Amino acid sequence: MKAQGAQERPHILLTNDDGIHAGGLLALVQALRDDAALSIIAPEHNWSAAGHSKTMHKPLRAWSTALADGTEAVCTSGSPSDCVALALLGLLQETPDLVIAGINLGANVGHDLTYSGTVAAAMESVIGDISAIAVSLDTLEAPDYGPAARFAASLAFRVLQAEEGEPLLLNVNVPALAAEEIKGVQITALGHRLYRDTLVRRTDPRGRDYYWIGGDPPTGIPKDGTDIGALAKGYISITPLLLDLTDYSRLAELRAWDLGFEMPSD
Repeated sequence: MKAQGAQERPHILLTNDDGIHAGGLLALVQALRDDAALSIIAPEHNWSAAGHSKTMHKPLRAWSTALADGTEAVCTSGSPSDCVALALLGLLQETPDLVIAGINLGANVGHDLTYSGTVAAAMESVIGDISAIAVSLDTLEAPDYGPAARFAASLAFRVLQAEEGEPLLLNVNVPALAAEEIKGVQITALGHRLYRDTLVRRTDPRGRDYYWIGGDPPTGIPKDGTDIGALAKGYISITPLLLDLTDYSRLAELRAWDLGFEMPSD
């Protein structure tokens, strides 16, 4: 974990999965720029639901650009996790102390984490031994990123003060409320997301079938102590994550199975 100790101006890498010109990224820049040295590397287009993808079989390109307020940034042809990998592998001259991904338009809770490009970027940072925060706002309409950006900035400096050890991976979801309406912060577990996806079949002008995955927006079970439950009650949710996906509770059960080397016969 590199992000340690008292530093006057820590170096923070910002990225996202909504694209370089997304409002949530600009809000983070404006909340952090006075107190941190910022590097901004983000995808050229929206990568929502891209998951933890890595570009291995074609070149990646990166070029200078500017955000809406004139802030210098780097745009890439790669995924959110590619952006972080590029930074940590040498695109940046100085390794960042912390990575923040977001602010994503829409919550990333429960099972969403396996799809989320925002969370994937934070995971890539932790793989590189640097703490990371993924930040999402629980709305898809007319967002006010201000409260989420200010909270993310405050949390960033608390993470930078954490004791040395394994890097932290935090998934943060902020309710779409005015700052004075947010009830507080809860440390949560992942909740249970409910998806209502449907397969939409259509036919192109040449008579060939094609498909859309559609359906109603997902919901969730607002259980106390979970990220979904916290958002439902107007609280900011912080969920600490691990990259270790091992189901330790089932190890003993599987070890008791008779799994000899003899292959089943036809």
